[in-house]
Amino acid sequence: MAKRPKTLTEDDKVLWQKVKDSTIRLRPPKPSREKTETIPPEPIQPPPKPVKVTHPRFRVGERAKKPGNPNDLAPSMRDHIASSPVAMDRKTFGKMKKGRLSPEAKIDLHGMTIAQAHPMLTRFILNAIDADRRLVLVITGKGKHKDEGGPIPVRHGVLRHQVPHWLNTAPLRQHVLQITEAHLKHGGQGAYYVYLRRQR
Repeated sequence: MAKRPKTLTEDDKVLWQKVKDSTIRLRPPKPSREKTETIPPEPIQPPPKPVKVTHPRFRVGERAKKPGNPNDLAPSMRDHIASSPVAMDRKTFGKMKKGRLSPEAKIDLHGMTIAQAHPMLTRFILNAIDADRRLVLVITGKGKHKDEGGPIPVRHGVLRHQVPHWLNTAPLRQHVLQITEAHLKHGGQGAYYVYLRRQR
C-alpha cells in the first residue's frame, strides 16, 4: 500500500488558518532580535565659569560731602541782603546804594543787647512811619569776632544778623520795602539802609 504524501491541500490550509485565527496565544511573542537604533546621550556641558567682578578700591566716607565751617551758623548776611530782589524804584535804589541819598533819621544799636535792641528798633521804625519818613539808617556795628571758649560757637555780629530778621517779621514787615547794606560813608557793613513804604 502506498504512503500518503504529507502535504496539505488548499482546503486543509484554509481550515488551519481558521483554527489559528480563533485561538489565543498563551505566551507573548519573543522580541525581535533585530538591532534597534539607539540615540547617543547628549554630552554633559560643564558649568560656566563664574565671572570675576573687580571693584575699585575705596575708603569709607571718601565720597561724603565735606562739611563746611562748623562754626558758620548762618549764611553771610551780606550775601543774603545783596541777593534780595529790588522792590523799590531802581533809580532811587541805585542812588541809595551809592550813598547819594541822605537818611531822614537814624538809630545806633551798637553795644546793645538783643533784649534792648529789639524794642528800640521797633519803636524807631514805627515813629518814622508816623513821621512819613522813607529812608532811615540803622547802625548795628560790625561786631567783634571773639571766642569765649564755650562748647557753642558764638555768632559774629549778632545784631548785624538779627536786625534784618526783625525788619522782616511782624509788626515791621508790612512797612519795610527794602533793606540793604549802607554805603561806606554811612557805616558800610555795620549799618543798614531801611527804605519804608509810602503811607496811604
